[in-house]
Amino acid sequence: MLNLERLRTLDALARHGSVSGAAAGLHVTTSAVSQQMTKLEREVGQQLLAKNGRGVRLTDAGRLLAEHAGRILSQVELAQSDLEEQRGKAVGELRISAFPTAMRGLLPATLTALRAGHPGLRVRSQEMEAQPGVAAVVRGDIDMAVVLDWYNKPLPMPEGLVRAPLLDDPADVAMPAAHPLADRAEVDLEEFADDEWIAWAEGEFCHEWLMFTLRAKGIEPRIAHRAEEHHTQLALVAAGLGVCVAPQLGREPMPAGVRTVPVRHRVHRHVYAVWRADADRRPSIRAAVEALQGAGAGLGQSSGGAHPPRSVRGGPADPPASGSPRTRSRRV
Repeated sequence: MLNLERLRTLDALARHGSVSGAAAGLHVTTSAVSQQMTKLEREVGQQLLAKNGRGVRLTDAGRLLAEHAGRILSQVELAQSDLEEQRGKAVGELRISAFPTAMRGLLPATLTALRAGHPGLRVRSQEMEAQPGVAAVVRGDIDMAVVLDWYNKPLPMPEGLVRAPLLDDPADVAMPAAHPLADRAEVDLEEFADDEWIAWAEGEFCHEWLMFTLRAKGIEPRIAHRAEEHHTQLALVAAGLGVCVAPQLGREPMPAGVRTVPVRHRVHRHVYAVWRADADRRPSIRAAVEALQGAGAGLGQSSGGAHPPRSVRGGPADPPASGSPRTRSRRV
């Protein structure tokens, strides 16, 4: 009889490609991973791992069993979802990630609501950027990720995920109070062609969006400083070192000496939750979506109405459509 936890370890090894990656994904030690694999090899009577330089690789038998393990674990997830749905209560453990400004601006109210409304549900949360969050959901390392894309640049989505829009997050241009445009009611991005920009780290999704958007307007941006956190970017703006895009979610308190001005042609981010389709019927997933949407509504930011969980088969995420959170779903 194959042990489910050992199959889970093998699946993690296949997905992460290393013992250390599997250990991190499973939140265990590397020695625990090695011990589970030794026991699994003893159970099946075949070698599943072989040395590969300083690391390991799956043998032919290991790859074959890993393929079965992935299907078995997916079926177990479906069974757990069905049992949880049949019981009708949000219980057990739910692992959620959120990108930094959502972690600060959306998760506290969400987690408070879940604790009050579903005392049998244990929620573990962690800060994670959108693209790594999606990858972690696909791998099964977390159950749900709060992610974002921009109005003109969708976040690529793999197959087998379901998503629910949470809110639209407007973004302004933040500039020093002494900037010539600081007292304007609205601005155009083209007006900052000669300014130095404070941007996200190179390679991040939001950095790619900024480059794409400014270049589409004929601006070759002068990136003077890079910082991952919006509050760090705003501190640099306050020091008079440049301008930045400042989404409204989670940006308070604003530092002294900074002015934010809306963009005439609205700039905004779509914020939504994603999870695996095989967990779609879990009441804990539905409870988390409702709590997240409630937290978003409490911020007074538009979500374009009450959106259903949605999914699409492959391709980029599309703009949200209206409906009831319990009546429509769409696969991504």
